[in-house]
Amino acid sequence: MTFTWPWMLTALLAVPLLGLGYQALLRRRASRRTALAALGLVAPAGVSAGRRRHVGPVLILGALTLMLLALARPEATVAQPRREGTVVLAFDTSGSMAATDLAPSRMAAAQAAARAFVDRQPATVRIGVVAFGESGLITQQPTTDTSLVRAAIDRLAPQGGTSLGRGIQTSLSAIAGRAVQVGQAGDGSVEAQGADIGFFGSSAVVLLSDGENTTGPDPVQLAEIAATAGVRIYPIGLGSPQGTVLEVEGYQVATALDESLLREVATTTQARYFAAADEQTLTDVYKSIDLAWTVRAEQVEVTALVAGGAALLLLLGAGLSFLWFGRVI
Repeated sequence: MTFTWPWMLTALLAVPLLGLGYQALLRRRASRRTALAALGLVAPAGVSAGRRRHVGPVLILGALTLMLLALARPEATVAQPRREGTVVLAFDTSGSMAATDLAPSRMAAAQAAARAFVDRQPATVRIGVVAFGESGLITQQPTTDTSLVRAAIDRLAPQGGTSLGRGIQTSLSAIAGRAVQVGQAGDGSVEAQGADIGFFGSSAVVLLSDGENTTGPDPVQLAEIAATAGVRIYPIGLGSPQGTVLEVEGYQVATALDESLLREVATTTQARYFAAADEQTLTDVYKSIDLAWTVRAEQVEVTALVAGGAALLLLLGAGLSFLWFGRVI
């Protein structure tokens, strides 16, 4: 235990002085009682009663000791559990996200859902933002500063095509802290290239998309790379399976939510797919993301705890003395 104001511990010198004063008071009372007993005015003190008489004053003296300790503002090292890790919010910013089959639009709903998600995260979780269309861009590196995260979310606007694979690749880069390169293997599949990505078991990607993938690389194969790195991907499907018609540069384009692809991405990383970006969905995502719980030793001021113990001893000591002898000391 340490103290913020250790110089206040000098007040504890009063405790032995009070103890000596209490002993002197007992001797004077004993002497007076002996004199009165010799005259037949009072009965001699019983041994058991004499011992019991010390209980109250000792408790009160202990309470005073704790009060004086509290004046020094004691601190104790306490193990504090905390949830830590990295979450990347990956936004589909393709033109189809302007569709209004999810009011007021898919993009606006995604932004509102993301803000609600950010508000639920503890201060120990780092949050990053990735925007992806035909390519991916880290618009905010993972940080614990939620104001920066919200600003990055607010800047997003829909345009262009969709590459879910690039979104996942860029999200992995944000988690790893360096560019993650991918290329084609001999059998034509996608594989990570260069240095080993590493393992990030306390990291996750929340993928907000309508699931309409228009260009490579294959998002499921990128999800397999993410799974190898211990990163789980939680897709949130935006829009409706029935779809809607969107006007883009004078052309009418049909767009619909592709749930099957998003479900496959989630399954590949042993995560879950969520069907809508409403309040309950975000609550479910928050509960489902499996970030690490760590225990860190922190210095915590325990003045209130010590003062509370002192008050309890004081009430107990005074109450017992008054109950047994009709007075506190």
